[in-house]
Amino acid sequence: MIYENTPTIETKRLILRKFTEDDIPNLLEIMSDKEVNTFLPWFPLENLSEAKDFLEKNYLSYYEKASAYRYAICLKESNRPIGYVNLSGGESNDFGYGLRKEFWHKGIVTEAAKTVIEKIKNAGYLYITATHDVNNPRSGEVMKRLGMSYCYSYIENWQPKDIFVTFRMYQLNFNKNDEQIYMGYWNRYENHFV
Repeated sequence: MIYENTPTIETKRLILRKFTEDDIPNLLEIMSDKEVNTFLPWFPLENLSEAKDFLEKNYLSYYEKASAYRYAICLKESNRPIGYVNLSGGESNDFGYGLRKEFWHKGIVTEAAKTVIEKIKNAGYLYITATHDVNNPRSGEVMKRLGMSYCYSYIENWQPKDIFVTFRMYQLNFNKNDEQIYMGYWNRYENHFV
């Protein structure tokens, strides 16, 4: 694999870059909105201290690794984060994204995600996965626009919210092997189905 550590990328409308400590107020704006966080595992952030902790745990510590694809989504005119696109560590290669609600339905996540996925593919990853709550079908529509295919569903007791969620798992194989399906969630959760 070609390891890169979150190189800055520009698209037509966006700058995709690392989060920095200067972005704590913007991260709080993104992660404190209850509607934005409805389908995320954590509770909405409530203050700058929580945003700082979230930044350190979910971004800054990852940037120390050899390979990290965790981006702030910024509009070119401001270079201030309005969302994020991430690739998790681990064998699932789980791909995720989020955006402040005033920027929804403008194709911003799709534009950012397609660009980051191309970097991930060029780095030698074989596939990525992504999951969405069945009650959040718009996220699934983004996955389809990214070329991902539905594989299966599973029910998870989501923490720390302690709620049961039915997830739909999508996958995009870069090696054109459509038979290759990541079965980690299927094997981990007893209640699964297609």
